[in-house]
Amino acid sequence: MSDQTTLLCPGQGAQAVGMGKGWFDAFPVAAQTFAAADDALGFSLSGLCFEGPAEQLNRTDMAQCAIYTASVACFQALLESGEVGTFTATAGLSLGEFTALHLAGAYDFVEGLNLVKLRGQAMQDAAEASEGSMVAVTGDVTEDAINELCDKARGDSVLVPANFNSPMQVVVSGSVDACERAVDVASEMGFKPTPLTVAGAFHSPLMQPAADRLSEALDKVQWNTPNVPVISNVTGEPHDINDVDSIKANLVAQLTSPVRWSQSMQWAAANLPGRYVELAPGKVLSGLMRRIDRGTKVENFNEPK
Repeated sequence: MSDQTTLLCPGQGAQAVGMGKGWFDAFPVAAQTFAAADDALGFSLSGLCFEGPAEQLNRTDMAQCAIYTASVACFQALLESGEVGTFTATAGLSLGEFTALHLAGAYDFVEGLNLVKLRGQAMQDAAEASEGSMVAVTGDVTEDAINELCDKARGDSVLVPANFNSPMQVVVSGSVDACERAVDVASEMGFKPTPLTVAGAFHSPLMQPAADRLSEALDKVQWNTPNVPVISNVTGEPHDINDVDSIKANLVAQLTSPVRWSQSMQWAAANLPGRYVELAPGKVLSGLMRRIDRGTKVENFNEPK
């Protein structure tokens, strides 16, 4: 087992009915994590994770709590079993950055869960208050090309790069009319556009009301200095772990700025040798890593081995 381990924490979209059930059944410590979440939230999040319905689990305000809890439950089980020991860095995709900060010791489990709950509700509310959508653009998509696409399709509306997932996929986000134009412009530019089924225009200026609410909530959290580096989605490099105000500022900016996952994992591959572990749920991050840096292998723990 490598002395150096980087933990990767999934983001929204990784949720699926049945998530975390294998860990819950096999490890009492994972069951305790779900029980703590149920108690803190005042409803059976575990029941929603294990049995659905999918329409409710897929809601932004529910999915974020579910993914955060399942990831932490998986981590606790890996720790107890000895599958994961000391780890040297963490990173998480969008929502997963909150999981990554918790695992690094920035705040306790329930504090993080309450943050994630508010974040999900704020994003859901902002989505419902605006006519927004997102489009995945696949191909050899450089940042210059995606900026050109947005400039051509934006018109008088909002359209920005939202997720740099890999060198072959970038998601754009904005007003519904601009996203519809982006489909045509992307095709004209030789890319493959895929409109996404999402609640709204995440990681765009349309999320500013959610960012304002998150900023207030972050100031009420009992923060600790993280004990390992945590990579920021906004910068694609580690947070300054000794500057809590800058961590909070980046978490707020993340809601209206692009998620630079591709750049984050390129930085990690160049600077963090050793083992990479993807926590439950899903297998999104190991799939993206194959497109970002084929030489970096990610062990997936969607289910107990």
